[in-house]
Amino acid sequence: MKKVIPFFILFITTTLFAQKPMEIKLWPDGTPNTNQITGKELELEKNRISNVTEPTLTVYLPSKTNGKMILMCPGGGYARLAIDHEGHDMAAWFNAQGIGYAVLKYRLPNQHSEIPLSDAEQAIKIIRNHAEEWGINPNQIGVMGASAGGHLASTLATHYSSEATRPDFQILLYPVISMDETITHGGSRKNLIGENPSQELIEKYSNELQVTQNTPPAFITLSHDDKSVPAENSIRYYLNLLSYGIPTSLHIYPIGGHGWGFRDNFIYKKEWTGELEKWLRELN
Repeated sequence: MKKVIPFFILFITTTLFAQKPMEIKLWPDGTPNTNQITGKELELEKNRISNVTEPTLTVYLPSKTNGKMILMCPGGGYARLAIDHEGHDMAAWFNAQGIGYAVLKYRLPNQHSEIPLSDAEQAIKIIRNHAEEWGINPNQIGVMGASAGGHLASTLATHYSSEATRPDFQILLYPVISMDETITHGGSRKNLIGENPSQELIEKYSNELQVTQNTPPAFITLSHDDKSVPAENSIRYYLNLLSYGIPTSLHIYPIGGHGWGFRDNFIYKKEWTGELEKWLRELN
């Protein structure tokens, strides 16, 4: 019975606050660039997707919208996508607040660093192009990401190529931020920029170095005891956001490790989701 009740509550919540999700191809006429990955998409572990060759956007719209929309980038070390607990599982929670939510199944870089960002930029363009149809305020579209997906989200927030692809806010869960080998996540760095990257490439994708006065506001949350992605990633980013006067909310919990996403076994789930809900409500 204890297992049935949470499932029933989630079912009711999803039914009341969400419409049927839509899956949209990012590049219906073919991708403009390649990561040299071929073959079929793979699911080597449950809900861990790799070998993505056809990126998509799965859109969850609330029955009653408040105008906000979030583009979610799951993590996975730029080698795979943790598509559920860092992706689809959060849809009902956001929709219940009237917030649109879209999960990005992006192509993995395979050491072609431009690939994930090109998919993220295309995704936010699609959302803005459908803003009126979906009841979305085109000036309230944010990007969210976890772990390596947090790196992609912060890359979009600092490397966007035009106003059409600039997110209005960013939400980062235990993010990889830097390519500095002393604090980065080794797998993410290798998969994104290779084993022997140039100093120029290292600095380009060290997003703490790419903050400007036009970087969007940020909500950052992580665990102090994260052994996979050191807290200094988020702290450096926070300090540089602070130096430019970018509104930022930073939450570091004492324990929890890495990769908790929307899982119930993270003991501070109530705290981080509560703080995020409040931050989004107050965000203009």
